[in-house]
Amino acid sequence: NQGLLPPPDAVRVEEIVNYFPSDWDIKDKQSIPASKPIPFAMRYELAPAPWNEQRTLLKVDILAKDRKSEELPASNLVFLIDTSGSMISDERLPLIQSSLKLLVKELREQDNIAIVTYAGDSRIALPSISGSHKAEINAAIDSLDAEGSTNGGAGLELAYQQATKGFIKGGINRILLATDGDFNVGIDDPKSIESMVKKQRESGVTLSTFGVGNSNYNEAMMVRIADVGNGNYSYIDTLSEAQKVLNSEMRQMLITVAKDVKAQIEFNPAWVTEYRQIGYEKRQLRVEHFNNDNVDAGDIGAGKHITLLFELTLNGQKASIDKLRYAPDNKLAKSDKTKELAWLKIRWKYPQGKESQLVEFPLGPTINAPSEDMRFRAAVAAYGQKLRGSEYLNNTSWQQIKQWAQQAKGEDPQGYRAEFIRLIELADGVTDISQ
Repeated sequence: NQGLLPPPDAVRVEEIVNYFPSDWDIKDKQSIPASKPIPFAMRYELAPAPWNEQRTLLKVDILAKDRKSEELPASNLVFLIDTSGSMISDERLPLIQSSLKLLVKELREQDNIAIVTYAGDSRIALPSISGSHKAEINAAIDSLDAEGSTNGGAGLELAYQQATKGFIKGGINRILLATDGDFNVGIDDPKSIESMVKKQRESGVTLSTFGVGNSNYNEAMMVRIADVGNGNYSYIDTLSEAQKVLNSEMRQMLITVAKDVKAQIEFNPAWVTEYRQIGYEKRQLRVEHFNNDNVDAGDIGAGKHITLLFELTLNGQKASIDKLRYAPDNKLAKSDKTKELAWLKIRWKYPQGKESQLVEFPLGPTINAPSEDMRFRAAVAAYGQKLRGSEYLNNTSWQQIKQWAQQAKGEDPQGYRAEFIRLIELADGVTDISQ
């Protein structure tokens, strides 16, 4: 929107792919062998990669079970709002104020909310009250002004004090931090902040972060402390984006159905000669960490849909590297496992659990006509990779990506897919100007 392409390293392809809602019903699932019920379902699909006829795409979808709004436990929420001078522009504090009112609309009588602000110092703008007092809550939000420096550490400490004071056993206890990420006074050492967030997470208070602003924005800090706090990170640049995050996807944000979720996949060399995962460059685990329950991983919220994409080179397709002279002949892979393309393992914990659970199952090699969802997310993956300057998209134009997206647009009630197609056009225009 500013006539510039984002820095390649700032593009997280997996987040773009997973931005778009899925119409997949959890009842329409492929079986996951398990000795007891698990909180998510899985499906997978194979199709030709649109950007390279010598490659095949594997899409693995994980869908968490949803919860109806009336089934949600009582919430103890603390809004922690940055009111420093850097938040004065319209796309910062004023946008946050309008955004938070969307969440206030969803609050129930059994939900409690407090508001803490921080600038040069921190203060309680609204002591914890019932969500039924919407006028009072909105008045407190409207009263906020931006000025002063940024003592984020002190604000975080006060927010945790309020969350602990109003703690609801068996409920949702979460801090919602809205900021441009500029912690420049007080406890600003990232390790100190992470240590505080981790300690509070263990006591049952989680943390989600919302980023605003398009300059001087410390996104890395916001992503990291949300991960450590077993929460979510979202960037909000428009009120419609706030509607998506704080209204449409509120249950995904507040209700965790599985924590420390890890996935590991092994490809059968009888079928697959090469593979690469698309996205998740900064979320890779070492092999030995998969079975280590002390290693933190991502959480899945109620109704959350996650897509994993892999680009495969199958036997018979032209590989990018020569066959190894001393490679094993894979007799085991070619014997009783010829019907298996890959073996997928998912390890996870219950929200209050300490020990992980494991499910594992084979993926077959059948390639059918690609679904609309597969074709659209392939276009999105192409877009993200091209923004990152990926060598795998050197021969793919923006116009081709736009065509793929248009042909698989399908139903688009929220207009997200139409907006995506517009962004492809903008990227194409910016590229032409820069050239």
